[in-house]
Amino acid sequence: MTEGTTSAAAEGADTLTRLEQEGEIAADYLEGLLDIADLDGDIDMDVEADRASVSIISDTGGRDLQKLVGRDGEVLEALQELTRLAVHRETGDRSRLMLDIAGYRAKKRSELSELGAKTAADVKSTGEPVKLKPMTPFERKVVHDAVKAAGLRSESEGEEPQRFVVVLPA
Repeated sequence: MTEGTTSAAAEGADTLTRLEQEGEIAADYLEGLLDIADLDGDIDMDVEADRASVSIISDTGGRDLQKLVGRDGEVLEALQELTRLAVHRETGDRSRLMLDIAGYRAKKRSELSELGAKTAADVKSTGEPVKLKPMTPFERKVVHDAVKAAGLRSESEGEEPQRFVVVLPA
């Protein structure tokens, strides 16, 4: 191994260790919240796309966990921010941790990927740009990725919370 390869491998291992630590801190914080709310749920941790990923899942179908998702994922978004703050408090570093509860975000990711691919197909056939409804940053990212995979480009326009994706012709 050359010195550059050794350095890159060590940096990758350091990043993985840091992200695993973020996941552990987040899991402890979320377990405390579940205890306070008297909700049953198991914590699953992973590292995906250079960020820690933590999921709260339930063996009983997750009906109680839906309270933690809220309407259109609003409670989930708030819990994710609180969890990121808890990680920041412990590590001193800004966290990009992703939180999923009862599979809500995974299902949403699938739906948005389909929307991005369908919209890209429509734009390819008409040659006209298409503006989508306002979305959260997570939702916009999924759509941008799907549009890029379809061979087109997209941009975000507007101001939060009314920021939206525009899919552009090639």
